[in-house]
Amino acid sequence: MINPSDLVCDFVNTYDVESDSDTVPSPAALAAWLHRRDLIGPDDTARDEDLAVAVGLRETLRVALRHNHDHDHDHEPESPHTFPAFPLRVVLTADGPVLEPVDAGVPGGLARIAAAVMSVRADGMWPRLKVCTESTCQWAFIDSSKNRSRSWCSMKVCGNRTKTRAYRARRQAETG
Repeated sequence: MINPSDLVCDFVNTYDVESDSDTVPSPAALAAWLHRRDLIGPDDTARDEDLAVAVGLRETLRVALRHNHDHDHDHEPESPHTFPAFPLRVVLTADGPVLEPVDAGVPGGLARIAAAVMSVRADGMWPRLKVCTESTCQWAFIDSSKNRSRSWCSMKVCGNRTKTRAYRARRQAETG
């Protein structure tokens, strides 16, 4: 199975803010995405309700990952968010306890993503999952910097855009 941190980022990135494109725009696309990651079986199908739940989970995670930038309180969720659509159970395995979905199919596949969030938290990686601070981007990434200070998904693209804008604003203020 895919690394839990990568899974969470991949799921959040199914919607590309910059290009306004969605990798999972339909129930069939959602089922295909989940199947490619071995989260559901080949015969499992998604419904419109499953897609709505998936989009809700994805966008709630995006907001939560924004909060991981120095605990930016401007983007703090208004209140805790629960997901009753993802019932999980604790299973004791030889490798230790794990969360597994109670349900099968697409609801179970989405519950596996919710379980991956908890795994990321348990591994201590949660603060390293972020979304790009460039407002037109918001791509999810894993901050691998030593001091957890990375702000952009890519210094070459989003970092450069932000720094160029700041430079131009300073130059314009100087020349008035």
